[in-house]
Amino acid sequence: MRADEDNLYREQLPNVSSLLADGGSKLCRPSTITNKFPILKWLPRYRMEYLLQDFIAGFTVGLTTIPQAIAYGVVAGLEPQYGLYSAFMGCFTYIVFGSCKDVTIATTAIMALMVNQYATISPDYAVLVCFLAGSIILVLGLLNLGVLVRFISIPVITGFTMSAAVTIGSAQINNLVGLTSPSNDLLPAWKNFFSHLPSLRVWDALLGVVSLIFLLLMKKVKDIKWGNRIFWKYLSLSRNALTVIFGTFLAYILSRDGNQPFRVTGNITAGLPPFRLPPFSTTVDGEYVSFGDMISTIGASLGSIPLISILEIVAISKAFSKGKIVDASQEMVALGMCNIMGSFVLSMPVTGSFTRTAVNNASGVKTPLGGAVTGALVLMALAFLTQTFYYIPKTTLASIIIAAMISLVELHKISDMWKSKKRDLFPFVATIIPCLFWSLEYGILCGIGANLVYILYSSARPQVLIKQEKINGYEIALVDVKQKLDYASAEYLKEKVVRFLNHQHEEIRLVVIKGEEINSIDYTVAMNIISLKSDLETLHTDVICWNWNVASAGVVCRLNPEVRNIFKFDYSLEEVVAAHFNGISNTTSTVTLGNE
Repeated sequence: MRADEDNLYREQLPNVSSLLADGGSKLCRPSTITNKFPILKWLPRYRMEYLLQDFIAGFTVGLTTIPQAIAYGVVAGLEPQYGLYSAFMGCFTYIVFGSCKDVTIATTAIMALMVNQYATISPDYAVLVCFLAGSIILVLGLLNLGVLVRFISIPVITGFTMSAAVTIGSAQINNLVGLTSPSNDLLPAWKNFFSHLPSLRVWDALLGVVSLIFLLLMKKVKDIKWGNRIFWKYLSLSRNALTVIFGTFLAYILSRDGNQPFRVTGNITAGLPPFRLPPFSTTVDGEYVSFGDMISTIGASLGSIPLISILEIVAISKAFSKGKIVDASQEMVALGMCNIMGSFVLSMPVTGSFTRTAVNNASGVKTPLGGAVTGALVLMALAFLTQTFYYIPKTTLASIIIAAMISLVELHKISDMWKSKKRDLFPFVATIIPCLFWSLEYGILCGIGANLVYILYSSARPQVLIKQEKINGYEIALVDVKQKLDYASAEYLKEKVVRFLNHQHEEIRLVVIKGEEINSIDYTVAMNIISLKSDLETLHTDVICWNWNVASAGVVCRLNPEVRNIFKFDYSLEEVVAAHFNGISNTTSTVTLGNE
């Protein structure tokens, strides 16, 4: 009988050899290769009729990408061509490694803002971060750690996105009216705007405001019901390109007499970037800066940039998956490779772009091959159109950035959180306030910290219901634990039971702990169960653990075999209580009722 109990409560350890064998067999399967290189899945099934649709989608995305890339290069504090350098390699690389046909890889406003603080020192910093961030993301993806993004809640992501959008938009408010600002931070940008308001350039302000209104109105054109709806859709999708073309043409025409009414982008280095290793050292103002010094300058961004990049691409992939399961780890592999390859062509960090992905989806892209057209269009712009880009007004680029940021300020989500669960506003506020007034890197960490506080609090304070019941004429305390127990909640359960008994006027001789929902416990919980039994004995009260999971009961029984008799299985509560008080022991099965 004792041997049967020993077998029952023996700890079930995993079979290491079988796990290694299964892992080895998975590595040798063809599906493993195709999962890591998704192009091997869709390319053999590619149809010629997809080609036109992919071309149209890629071309349309390219018209959106080029002006945005130039604008985000400026946001990053780099020369405009660096935005274009960042806009083509990711398109080509994602074709091989990407698993979502709609995703478009390029630099984004958030990525540009996050590299601004050290990219202004030297462009080499931005390129190095691109390589290092890509390496970190790739390693995390290969280790199948995509599950980590689940620990960051939507309120935290919403707070980060909104604060970044407000900061980026505020940084461009000066460019919109022809002013220069010494800082891109939220408060200094607005302080500079109001203090220099009398000095604004009228023509820049006029063009900027008109361009912004045009962009916002054009976004609604796709909703027109009459006429050719396809025409309205593509006209709406081309709004950024049309704005840049109009602004550039106007600046060129008005500057023919030698006077330039607008502040223009200026010279952009022509030609393709060189293909070379990313810089692991640099020179700033004639002084050599080692790799270690560069890492020291980059600081916390080396962790926050990969994190934000992963969040953006996984969120975008899920938004456009259309019922398909998104492999977050594979998206991380793809993003890592895009950044690593991009660093060889002077790219700053890139990730999935929601705006361009939405354009890609609306254009009816069929496969990731559409990215090749987008990348080729960017390369053509670098090779042949850089002289034209000289005349792009800065106010036009500012209007494009502000229009894009307005769509990211989703105020309705705040009301949704208020209506659904007001407590979720805590991590939202804990994210958005530090992001706005401290830094994006530390703001996202504050949000994650707020999330962890919730998780730890829930773990340390599980839902435990205790009530006094009269069963078969005996007063008992019935403890119902509604979730699993771990080391954080072990002491809480013990304290709550003892406190309940001390506050009862009637004498209770039996405590029954229901364990139907306790699927696992650890050593700390087991020690506290044994300690609880001893504490209750001093109060002349017994304890029974009723209908516990055998694996959970086994942790306690292996620790102290003498307490095996407190575990009762299968019988009803009335039978267990009756057996305890009547001193009846079911000796036919140690598994069901146990020895009394």
